Amino acid sequence: MTFMCEGETLRPSVVPGALHRLDALPETIHWGYFDAARAPSLIISSGDLIQAEAVTHHAGDDPHLMMDDKLWQIWNRTPESDRTPGVHIMTGPIYIRDAKPGDMLEVRYLSMQPRFRHGSNLAAHWGQLYQEFDETERVTIYQLDADTNTAQAAYAYDVADKYLTPGRITYCPECDRRMALQGVRVPVRPHLGTAGVAPDITGRVSTVPPGLHGGNIDNWRIGAGATMYYRVQVEGGLFSIGDPHISQGDGEISGTAIEASLNVLFQIILRKDFSFPSPLLETPKNWIVHGFGDTLNAAMKNASLDMLDLLGEKGLSRNDAYSLMSVASDFTVTQVVDGTQGVHVRMPRNIFPSGARKAD
Repeated sequence: MTFMCEGETLRPSVVPGALHRLDALPETIHWGYFDAARAPSLIISSGDLIQAEAVTHHAGDDPHLMMDDKLWQIWNRTPESDRTPGVHIMTGPIYIRDAKPGDMLEVRYLSMQPRFRHGSNLAAHWGQLYQEFDETERVTIYQLDADTNTAQAAYAYDVADKYLTPGRITYCPECDRRMALQGVRVPVRPHLGTAGVAPDITGRVSTVPPGLHGGNIDNWRIGAGATMYYRVQVEGGLFSIGDPHISQGDGEISGTAIEASLNVLFQIILRKDFSFPSPLLETPKNWIVHGFGDTLNAAMKNASLDMLDLLGEKGLSRNDAYSLMSVASDFTVTQVVDGTQGVHVRMPRNIFPSGARKAD
């Protein structure tokens, strides 16, 4: 692999292939898990484009505003006992012809459009400050304003019970609704909280923790215009998307983002010319490496080690790379609420000289 400067990219010129449509239906989703044994919902070739629907499992926080007949089919035909061991509704999996373990999937996210005008944020029992809020869960419903590309709170309500059933349906009477965040507008930045390949593990793997397969990374920069690289773990890759958001801050401290269903256009390109151990994000200005661990210290160390490897591809010695990471990169908490904690490190691409290559 060659690490490029600003204006250069790991992304080769690829002629777009066929365009596929992948709707979120009871037979094309898997709720709460990745599974290497699951039959694909779609088979594609490298370079093909996919127009897919990503559905939030929090649509039931206000079903009148965030659900339609297609979503009700998913809820009605997916028993609660089959929404396990995680919580997210995943669309897929997508089988990529000739993808072998060790290959990379380059996923170019081209467009992400909200499916409805509302989304939900849950201050949940897995949130960082649950005990400080008297162990009470609270839902805030946000409304999108397409003209200003912002969202503002429509109302909020407290929930007596913990969110233990994925897809819980809540009907909130008008008298229980409270005003919230009056006058505050939140920038809308649609992205996928969860996406990735099937891990090489027998049986179901929860969608909740992130890992080397991708999964619940919860980095708001994984939106339109970004490219993610995922290392294939099983034949065909078996790539899935889910957990759509319209806005989130680093940390995701209350437990969720603004959860909202999206229509997503993306292209998958099979890469056999390089490898990288962890999910790698390319944005117009930065390279972003993700690290995961049981603690933030462990996550930061793992992100650091993988960034060292990436800078080594630039031709830097480990000593030089270590110095550069301290003076030029930004380490940020991705999230602290998904069991496995996440840290990402951003390295600006424009600090490197154009055309530089790794030394032989």
